[in-house]
Amino acid sequence: MRVNSTSTTRTRAAVGLTVAALAAGATAGAGPATARPQAAPAAAAAYCGAAHRIEQKLSTGTTWRMCWRYDGKAGLVLEDISYQPKGESRAIKILNSARLGQIHVPYDDGNIEYDDLTGFDFAQGLMNLAPSECPGGTIKTVKVPEAVTENPNVKGLCTTTRSRGHAYRMQGDTANKVYQAAGKDLLVYTVNQVGWYEYMTEWRFQDDGAITMNVGATGSLSWDDYDAGDGRGWPIGKGAKAKATSHSHNAFWRLDFALDGSTRNGVEQYDSTVTAPVRGQQAPTTKTTRTKITKELAGDSRNYRWWRVVSAAGKNKDGHARSYEIVPGPSTKYPGRSYTKHDLYVTQYNKCELFASNNPGDCGRGAGTSVDKWVNGQALKHPVVWMNIGFHHIARDEDQQPMPVHWQGFSIAPRDVTAMNPLTPAELGRQNGHWQPRR
Repeated sequence: MRVNSTSTTRTRAAVGLTVAALAAGATAGAGPATARPQAAPAAAAAYCGAAHRIEQKLSTGTTWRMCWRYDGKAGLVLEDISYQPKGESRAIKILNSARLGQIHVPYDDGNIEYDDLTGFDFAQGLMNLAPSECPGGTIKTVKVPEAVTENPNVKGLCTTTRSRGHAYRMQGDTANKVYQAAGKDLLVYTVNQVGWYEYMTEWRFQDDGAITMNVGATGSLSWDDYDAGDGRGWPIGKGAKAKATSHSHNAFWRLDFALDGSTRNGVEQYDSTVTAPVRGQQAPTTKTTRTKITKELAGDSRNYRWWRVVSAAGKNKDGHARSYEIVPGPSTKYPGRSYTKHDLYVTQYNKCELFASNNPGDCGRGAGTSVDKWVNGQALKHPVVWMNIGFHHIARDEDQQPMPVHWQGFSIAPRDVTAMNPLTPAELGRQNGHWQPRR
């Protein structure tokens, strides 16, 4: 919640409650292309010194490497991200950069909406973290650009590891052995205060090659925002006098892929159709079709639909092109703005296109300031993926005080990046493809 929803400004003086402990998570564009400023493909992040390097070898044998920097609007930006599971002689690059692309917050009563990254100093609100919030890890000092406080140096970036439970479990073929292991994650996160909210921006790098990105909203409900100007707010406290105004959080992420070190990645969409059984069949049939996305895309999640980004430069040991599948999380799509009407956007790289709405860069005449305007028919030679995950927040009594974290996010999962499960025990390594029992 923010300050009074009928006002057009917010103050940063509102004090949210400090997070006490690390919370646990989880249609092709139409129209002709228009001229836009041309830019060279995004280069891999320049060498970063020890202070800005993250390298973690997990106990299961997987190593993640990346650089980090802190942007004056987007906050934490991760660059030059690579993954090296056991059995691979070299690191496999995945992303040039990964960052938040916007947090858009419209209120149900129509009186106000916010673009927290570019319109309300999200990055300036970086919070100091206590050691107990980063158990077993390291808290790095971040210098906030153009800081409005006397001390721009904030102990605000946590890097740690965490178990996520079973990575796999399989009964052995002799029925007397169980193969099982717990998965491990590298967790990288910051907390940024915006008005009454505290946003936890979390990146989880799994030992099986998956990456999960989440935004968790916590902090405090705004006690002076209990007017529910829409007349439909939820009653908070005794009786029905105080009503909190409902609102949405539309979180965008921007992923610049560079699989195997190349930005010339392909994008594919898969759709499956289920048909009722005909005579002689015992069950329905399912047919899956692939569509190569060659031009910019505004896409919508549907039942039996998924997308992947495919490497043009590398294959796994089985000779299959490496790729990453996009796995959307639960979402409430907000139809009120043109840029929130789709779940996924794929745009041709342009160095000025950095924020999904209220983009401050000058992208050329007629380009617009939101991601939907950039989907205009350009060929995809260097695709950038934007993911939109929405959450409609109707407050409840349990949201006070402090407010439990509500999470929204998505994942990218490796598809044919390695020839087998990268966590496969050595004794099962022969079971690839048409496995034959040992004689």
